[in-house]
Amino acid sequence: MENRLCALSQNSNFASLLNAEPLERLVSHMSDFYQHGGIATLHRLGNPDFKKLEEELNALRKPLALVLPCHARDLQSPALAEILNELRETRFVSELIIGLDGADDGAWNQARTLIRQLPQSTAILWNDGSRIQSLIQELDAAGLSPGPMGKGRNMRLCFGHALGGMQADIIAVHDCDVVNYRREMLVRLCYPVADPEMAFEVSKGFSARFSDRLNGRVMRLLITPLLLAMKELDGFEESLRPLQNFRYPISGEVCLTRRLIQEIRFPSDWGVESGMMADVLRVCEQGRVCQVDIAECYDHKHQDLSENDPQRGLNKMAMDVALCLLRSVAAGQRVFTDSQLNAVVDRYLKIAPQFLKFYAADARMNLLKFDRKLEEHTIELFASSIQRAIASHSLTPLVSAGAPSWNEVEAKLPGFTYRLAEAVKLDNA
Repeated sequence: MENRLCALSQNSNFASLLNAEPLERLVSHMSDFYQHGGIATLHRLGNPDFKKLEEELNALRKPLALVLPCHARDLQSPALAEILNELRETRFVSELIIGLDGADDGAWNQARTLIRQLPQSTAILWNDGSRIQSLIQELDAAGLSPGPMGKGRNMRLCFGHALGGMQADIIAVHDCDVVNYRREMLVRLCYPVADPEMAFEVSKGFSARFSDRLNGRVMRLLITPLLLAMKELDGFEESLRPLQNFRYPISGEVCLTRRLIQEIRFPSDWGVESGMMADVLRVCEQGRVCQVDIAECYDHKHQDLSENDPQRGLNKMAMDVALCLLRSVAAGQRVFTDSQLNAVVDRYLKIAPQFLKFYAADARMNLLKFDRKLEEHTIELFASSIQRAIASHSLTPLVSAGAPSWNEVEAKLPGFTYRLAEAVKLDNA
């Protein structure tokens, strides 16, 4: 890249040569290739032609299911419309599985109308419909509850359908609120798992989160400092330290093999992504895990802080994530004292503000806005979310972080995933 720029700078027709690819665009694609030795990091170097990777995915013809956890309110969003439009051209996806929460009859029919336009085999899980509700009650009665309604439960049911309804070798997931979605994101996410030479079992997506300011507040201001604050807890080294290898463990983009889908456990709420990746590292060798840069910039629907409502927005999300991390480190076996848990909050309040100088400098170097008072206020809000998570964890200290795996479900209720797939087929008929 540097040699190319030098050669261009010596050409008298420099400006005309860069009409199709301006210098600032070339420079913006310059990325590092640093490997920290924990898990493989697959960077986005330059502006690679994703269509060449896509052609290889098409040629592999591996059965691949794409899961889209969705809420009824997303059905009319421009983001979902653009995602479905991009997916029309995605031939390497064998089946599209949409998990639909919060849908009445009208929303259910609207979803079916939307999905009919796609060329792939499609299935919609009507999670509020009578058939799936009956199966959820059966899980509850067997002590295998998938948890209350939430993104995590939605994903688990979609995974169960994929296991029972088709022989998908690979199952990918991404969110439905990506406002700048391009199928390149999905190509880059799936390729490391689908390619037989790479042979990764897990690919986790990450990308820069910014607009006119730095985004990614939950990652920057909660998870990064909170993991550092939890280092003194017994069990951290084996349970949560590997999570620090990920640049963005709470991204909604992940691709996994069928084996892992059967084995992993994760919560039903906003802790789903961090809980999933913590459990992935329990059942998978780190050498078979990678993270991949899927886009130059990623933008999605941003949650409000919801300062006055702990059951909404980032206030709720921060509490769910912190509770998931606490339960992961406790592993259903350890009980921490009040002083140990309160010390986590104290350390968090010392560590988190230290990052603000770094973020302010990063924002300034990239000519982005940076509201230091808002960042400080967000840290204080997250600290209160952590305290609520501690209070909840202390009431049930031996509860595990995730719902039972599908292997556990099948061991106790043989044929359950098949019956789930049949229920979905009847709903979609």
